[in-house]
This record gives sequence, structure tokens and C-alpha cells, in this order.
Amino acid sequence: MKPGQLHQILQPKMLEIQKYLIRLGAPAADAEDIVQDTVYKALLYIDSIDENKFSAWLYKVAINRYYDLCRRSKRIVIPIDNVDVPDMELPEDHLLLKEKREDIDRVLAELLPLHKQLIIMKYELELSYQEIAELLGITTDMVKSALFRARKQFQKKYRGEAE
Repeated sequence: MKPGQLHQILQPKMLEIQKYLIRLGAPAADAEDIVQDTVYKALLYIDSIDENKFSAWLYKVAINRYYDLCRRSKRIVIPIDNVDVPDMELPEDHLLLKEKREDIDRVLAELLPLHKQLIIMKYELELSYQEIAELLGITTDMVKSALFRARKQFQKKYRGEAE
């Protein structure tokens, strides 16, 4: 991979991974550190990484680094405090959107970690079933069935239904 080509691939992918880590519960500063560490490792091992699996490799390194950080600090993964909400014309709209976002974050925090990951990957990062399967190292069918269960679990909790 040529240096210019590498930069074109890394720049947007690192922003995407940073956003993903923040949605998983990493503080912004930690997410940035993890992304920098991931870039460093990518540059170190660039010759041994399969070009077709480069994106999945980046995600794996970043996610593993995040889990290591959580284990080391014995941190419980919690939802983020600051949610980026686009400016709305009416303050009421902004408040309603913020409350809805907080409800969604609360429900996501209650889900199984795999279900939370799947929902974020599919609906916030807009990854395909195939991309998710490659990132998690499972089959596309497993992604589909687990995502189905994740959506059902999310809907029950969001509506306040008992399990």
C-alpha cells in the first residue's frame, strides 16, 4: 500500500473508529489515544496486514485496546454524557431530541455488550451485515440472527416492557 493511499484510507476510518469507541462508552480522550495507538500499530505491521481485511484489522486492534483499557482501570462501560445534536430551529425540538437520545443511550447501556455493538455498527455506523461479520469474526447469518434478537431486546427495554 502506498503512503498516499494509506492516508486516504486511514483518515476517515480512524474518525469512524473513534466515533464507534465513544458510542461504546470510551471518553473522547481515551478514544483518541486508542485511535493513535491503532494507527501506530497499523504502520508497524502494514506489510503483514491483508489489504482486503485492513478495515477489520483496524477495528479489532482498537476494540481490543479499549477492552484492555477497561480491564486495567476496572471501568464499567457507561454511555457518553455529551451527545452531538445538530442545532434545531426551536429550542423545544432540541430538548426533545436530546431527551430521546438520552433514552436511547440508557437502553443501549442496559443491553448485552454484543447487542449494543451490533446496533451501533448497523444503525449508527451503517455497516453492512458482511462488514459486521468480518469485524466480529462470525458468519453473516449469525450477525442477522443476533441483530434480530438485539432489536427485540432494545424494543422491549425502550417500551419499558418486562423481560
